[in-house]
Amino acid sequence: MKRTLYCLIALACISCTGGYEALNRQAGKEYLQPIRPDVPWNSFAKKFIYAPSFHFDTAEGAREYLFTLAPAGGDTLSFKAGSPSAPLAPVWDILPEGNVTLTVDALDAGGKVLSRVGEREFLKDFPFEGPYPGPARDYTEAAVKGALYIHTMPEIQNWRNSSLPDMAYPHNTYPCKIIGATIRVECFIAGMLPERRENALEIARSAAAFLIDQSRPEDAPLAWFPPTYYLDKEASKREWNQGKTMTLEAASAGQAFLDLYDATGEKEWLDRAVSIGRTYVKLQREDGSLPIKVDFISGEPVNEVSAMLHPLLRYFKRLEGYGFDEFFGPRAKGEQWMNDVAVKTFNMTGQFEDVNVNGLELYQNLTNCTAAPYASYLLTRGQCSDDDISIARDLIRMSEDQFAHWAYHEKTADGIFKRLAPCVHEQYHYEMPVDNSACNVANAWLDYYQATGDLLSLAKAKAMIDNITRMQNPINGCTPTTWEWRDAGKDRKRTFWVNCAFSSIQMLMRAAAMQEDFDKLPAE
Repeated sequence: MKRTLYCLIALACISCTGGYEALNRQAGKEYLQPIRPDVPWNSFAKKFIYAPSFHFDTAEGAREYLFTLAPAGGDTLSFKAGSPSAPLAPVWDILPEGNVTLTVDALDAGGKVLSRVGEREFLKDFPFEGPYPGPARDYTEAAVKGALYIHTMPEIQNWRNSSLPDMAYPHNTYPCKIIGATIRVECFIAGMLPERRENALEIARSAAAFLIDQSRPEDAPLAWFPPTYYLDKEASKREWNQGKTMTLEAASAGQAFLDLYDATGEKEWLDRAVSIGRTYVKLQREDGSLPIKVDFISGEPVNEVSAMLHPLLRYFKRLEGYGFDEFFGPRAKGEQWMNDVAVKTFNMTGQFEDVNVNGLELYQNLTNCTAAPYASYLLTRGQCSDDDISIARDLIRMSEDQFAHWAYHEKTADGIFKRLAPCVHEQYHYEMPVDNSACNVANAWLDYYQATGDLLSLAKAKAMIDNITRMQNPINGCTPTTWEWRDAGKDRKRTFWVNCAFSSIQMLMRAAAMQEDFDKLPAE
């Protein structure tokens, strides 16, 4: 009822005030609101869409502080505030997009400068300004084309005749992530295209058998877990990864086993998925946390870093849906740890298998890949509270603020935009637009819309999803993982991640199911 009322109010406002003009004004007002000013989460941030505040130190004897912002090629702006951590909202809406130098000076009672307490350089990024170009093709068509591209890859068809992965596709070095995603794509094919069902399930079963063959035995500390790394390709050959595993990667394989059970009704896959879940329960610490990386044989942590638990919470919740209520308690413990630690500090750090997680400073490698999925979890796990909505809103706004790009400033020497907006960058340590990241944030916006009726979130999600269809190769269905322009030689070496493409497939199918909601938006 609450969501319906929100929708009716939003629709009335839009119809009375000019469609996207109203949404753009709403976005502009929201961009004046700082995100979690209580913690210094933006210590390593390089760009902002929302008015930031910085945790500069106070100066003894200071009466107030002078904020001076010098945009490249623009007029200097200034304002005064009682705290050096005041948000930049007083001038944010008139500050031009581009590079900015900020200085903060402490002033005495007479207005004289006592000292400089802070200085930052950053990019004020472009805001959401709809409408954006619509989809290049029907969402379902795009999803099926994307799945068929993967299905017809020789390295995927290899599973029909081999019990081992074809390493001509080097990302097969990540079994849980890539081979797990392969299984999920093939289950999707089996459900969507009856004439390909037998072929697809043959591939899925063969790939699943490989994961089982590589898994730890049932009496091992990591019982039933397939490995994160296989052979010596890519990050698997790095010394800090050899003999190790990312703790939460096995949940990706578990999700694949559940998809295969759903597609076939064969109980062995459900049993395997449940067994993986029970090992996670044994590994969970008393405070609800789990280590981010462990020795694959002993199960002992290899560093002191704790994992971000959103993949495990989603996995536990899915297992509960099959009637296994035993996972509710561990899920509640994990959720409590996320809220007490990760959300409280706002350290939405990355946990990528190809990035070293040890020795990172607080906030050094933030990512939408933690923030947006956890927001989605809070919004979809059941009846969400006002606190859940508030936390999710902060996480979604941070994901947009730090990683979404509605437009770009830079062009190549040939006058071509090097990266293709709207899009979402993956993480601080990999500033690249990635389709999976666009899906993360678009999913969170859709979840926020469904929880609150906020049409601006719906419009933002649609803009990102529509760009997936425009990035997709219309001839062969390939949805590129990275959305940047490359010359021919480099393009031939462009990376393609099956797991990311599967995220796009899922995203497109969700969009297809929400067409009636998209029809509520103003005409593009």
